Amino acid sequence: MSLEPITPTQALEMYLADRESEVTKSTIRSHRSRLKPFLRWCNEKDIDNLNELTGRLLHEYRLWRREEGDINVVTEKTQMDTLRVFVRWLGTVDAVETDLHTKVLSPDLKSGDNVRTVMLEDEEAEELLSYLSKYQYASRAHVVVALMWHSMMRLGAIHSLDKPDYNSEEQYIRVVHRPDTDTPIKNGKDGERHVALTDFVCDIIDSWIADKRPDVTDEYGREPLITTTDGRAHLTTLRGDCYRSTRPCFYTGECPHDRTVDECVATDYGSESECPSSVSPHAFRRGGITHHLTNDVPKNVVSDRANVSTAVLDRHYDQRDEQEKMENRREYLDNI
Repeated sequence: MSLEPITPTQALEMYLADRESEVTKSTIRSHRSRLKPFLRWCNEKDIDNLNELTGRLLHEYRLWRREEGDINVVTEKTQMDTLRVFVRWLGTVDAVETDLHTKVLSPDLKSGDNVRTVMLEDEEAEELLSYLSKYQYASRAHVVVALMWHSMMRLGAIHSLDKPDYNSEEQYIRVVHRPDTDTPIKNGKDGERHVALTDFVCDIIDSWIADKRPDVTDEYGREPLITTTDGRAHLTTLRGDCYRSTRPCFYTGECPHDRTVDECVATDYGSESECPSSVSPHAFRRGGITHHLTNDVPKNVVSDRANVSTAVLDRHYDQRDEQEKMENRREYLDNI
């Protein structure tokens, strides 16, 4: 087999371009991010032609990544698995030996390694929503936080919503897969659903539309539900709303980490995630699901509402301990 020279950067761009027709934009972004450390390593090792790659070099990269990044086993596995896919692709374009990908080693996860437990707790959600209701009623952040907590939607679903998707009179909102106009949702058509809303959430959305929502359209002429003056609120903007609003100093005025609030880096715009107590959008979803289950909402109802299988719900989202689960089951024994 005759190998054809290619630089690491050229190879990555060719690989991502080749995958664009097969996977979503978010997957492309994830693969680019996961392979960036590999490009840094190639630069440090003066590897400007991937024909030079061997099994031993790939193992050296794995050790370097572990030491250089101080990463956990889940992150290591994710990045090495992505590297294996990339190296397999390199073999198809005569950049490396066709079986080299079999030498990309990845750690095995133990039970529980891939289960994250960070979530927004009930008390924190209630205190945050109380603060927003009093001081920032019907603001964009208020709408985002209320929807994330009560509907358990993924961030991509919140981003996809249009104003016509919301039915104030019947109190529900439609989640629709619209990939042709840049708002795909997870699970595609299978992720489409109607989500019932409470009086509390509807009141916030009604006030947002009537008084606060910038009346704009996106580049496709659609009317997004969550907007900025520039159009549909970007995913990064919505994610920032979650991190920003869950800093304790934001809704309590106090810092539990003994930081001087005025000097804290997490108070800078775009750096809100630097606060140890701020949480991601997924923590809203995990907390909301656990909240529903703890309050005796049947698992199949939560599964349908949140668009997650019961198996995945059990493994990744249900954060009740065994005592709480037992007490929840006890409620049903009175009828037997």
